[in-house]
Amino acid sequence: MGDLPTTPFSRLVDGVIDRFGRIASWLWVLLLGVIVLNVMMRYVFGEGRIEFEELQWHINSVAFLVAIAYAYKTDSHIRIDLVSNRLKPRLQAWIEFYGIILLLAPFIVLVLIVSLPFVEHSWSVSEISQSPGGLPFRWFLKALVPAAFALLLLGVMARLSRVWAFITSDTEAEARDERASS
Repeated sequence: MGDLPTTPFSRLVDGVIDRFGRIASWLWVLLLGVIVLNVMMRYVFGEGRIEFEELQWHINSVAFLVAIAYAYKTDSHIRIDLVSNRLKPRLQAWIEFYGIILLLAPFIVLVLIVSLPFVEHSWSVSEISQSPGGLPFRWFLKALVPAAFALLLLGVMARLSRVWAFITSDTEAEARDERASS
């Protein structure tokens, strides 16, 4: 489909997602450090710590959840381009437009609706790890699910505005070309 035009809304949202993406990218470095520390403690000093085990999957979860919105914003998520690349850019845009409206946005809204009571319950019982010595504040990690999907929904709406700008600008150009050739 090529480069999509930007809109004021997409520039604002894309900037926010970029900031979150840059900050979250450092989580992978932190995760690596925790893994190395955990391995050293276990195999060099013979003392494993459940806190480090849980911290690893907490950091991985946070980084992954933020990466979803960033990957969508940068268009680096997985696509099946075998068929799509053979289509005209305008048809690709229409497919993406309807894919967002009919599939992606409803899925994100569903995740938001279902995850909020899940987080609320976790918060109300002050959920902690069931493992002895595990991490507290399990509700915080669960709260990142709707937060990350809200960020993704913003990114999807920004992309939708860009796709719509492409579709409408392309339509206007085609109409001008038709009038000029008549």
